[in-house]
Amino acid sequence: METSMEKRQEILTKIAYYSFYIAVMIEVLMVIIDKSALVNPVEGRLFQITFLLFFIKVCLTRYSLKEYGAIALFLGLGAVSYFATGRNEIIRVVMFIAACKDIDMKKCLKLVFYMTLSGCALLILLSLIGVMGTVSLTMDYGRGSEETRYVLGMGHPNALQCMVWALTVLGLYLYGEKMKWYWYLFLLGVNVGFFYLTDSKTSLLVAVFVIVYAGILVLIKNDVFRKICSAMGILLTVGCIGMSVVIAANAYRIYNYVWYFEWTEPTQFFVYLDRALTGRIHSLVGTENWEGTIQTWSLFSKPENTYFFDMGWIRLFYWYGIIPAVIMILVLLWLMIYCIRKKDYMALVMLTAFAVYSFMEAHGISVYLARNYTFFLLGMYWNHMLCSQNGKECYFWKLPFELRKNHT
Repeated sequence: METSMEKRQEILTKIAYYSFYIAVMIEVLMVIIDKSALVNPVEGRLFQITFLLFFIKVCLTRYSLKEYGAIALFLGLGAVSYFATGRNEIIRVVMFIAACKDIDMKKCLKLVFYMTLSGCALLILLSLIGVMGTVSLTMDYGRGSEETRYVLGMGHPNALQCMVWALTVLGLYLYGEKMKWYWYLFLLGVNVGFFYLTDSKTSLLVAVFVIVYAGILVLIKNDVFRKICSAMGILLTVGCIGMSVVIAANAYRIYNYVWYFEWTEPTQFFVYLDRALTGRIHSLVGTENWEGTIQTWSLFSKPENTYFFDMGWIRLFYWYGIIPAVIMILVLLWLMIYCIRKKDYMALVMLTAFAVYSFMEAHGISVYLARNYTFFLLGMYWNHMLCSQNGKECYFWKLPFELRKNHT
């Protein structure tokens, strides 16, 4: 009888394992297809399939009552969002994160890394040999004149540089702790090399920041210094989110400047900022209803909020609503604090990288789960964040009291 039960459990474990990994591979493939010249006519159906596969993994995984409560709470948030907006991304994300329990996430992210790297390399090769996709595009990129920039099969130079950035960030998370200093120079060289092809400044600047940030945390072993640098990462994240809200509230100043020649000091500031952000603020007031500006935000968003623009944090509030966005941000900050306590500094680097990048680009705020590696980190740690290893209450809620106790 015991042997039969063990075999049954082994079969169920394999079903759960393969269901999860097949779903992850499909999600990664959809990211690669999205970057290519191909059109995916069955994308919606694939989202349903991956959701079902993650659901199978959840059904075959044991959870504590507290974990079931957390899953139910966030699925409820996703359900409200779905009925308000018609978007099911929050439900899909919650199901994916719940399914991550008992998965070796480092192993999973290595699969994501090498699949993404291979997929991007294949797209580049196919464009170079003339099979699929273009090598370069000559057009006006919004800078006032026509330019020739390389896309290498990915549709837009920014998309190419973005994938270089994403692979850099994920590579640093997986291997950064063991890398010698010259590997950091190599990564810097790769990003600079692609920049000469794409002329995409945003991805390059954030990549340089991430490489330097990771290098400092790895090469300088002092714990106090590391914690100070980690705290700066959290402050930078909060700053990027806060500045995004300020921009959404003041984008009208760009409109007033263009049409009414307003030149007050606050307007001057936002005009200069818009130029530094290559017209990203202006794009918010370039539509009839000023999509993305704070006047288009609501508690749970609206079905008509579907406009695409670059600034990720603003897109988060605009697409999903103020309440879901605030909850997601609080969970992100909670995760960052947890990573500091765990001394998982490369995870903190990845989280900070996505936070800074999302200030200017919306790569991580997307319908594609495999674009945002933050979800994978949250999947790795979410159940541990609820309880300590000793089974006691989550120390996050006791953090202010612990700090006060340690101080005294």
